[in-house]
Amino acid sequence: MKDFIEKFADVLECDPSDLNGDTKFRELDDWDSIAGLSVIGMVDEEYGVTFGAEDMKACQTIGDLYNRMSAKK
Repeated sequence: MKDFIEKFADVLECDPSDLNGDTKFRELDDWDSIAGLSVIGMVDEEYGVTFGAEDMKACQTIGDLYNRMSAKK
C-alpha cells in the first residue's frame, strides 16, 4: 500500500505523507478527471493491471483503489 500511495501522490503531485488508505481521493484539491485518467494509466504501467472508469467509480478511498487493483492482479 505504501508504494501505491507514493505513486498516487506522484500522479497528483502532492506529498504522500498527506495521504493514507482512508483518504477520499475525490475530495483532494488536485483531483479532477485528468487525475483520474492519470491514476488509471499509472496502475496499468506500474502494476500491469487494467483499470477502467467503472473501477474508479466503484471506489471512494485510496485504500479502495488499492484493494480493487490488488484483486485484479
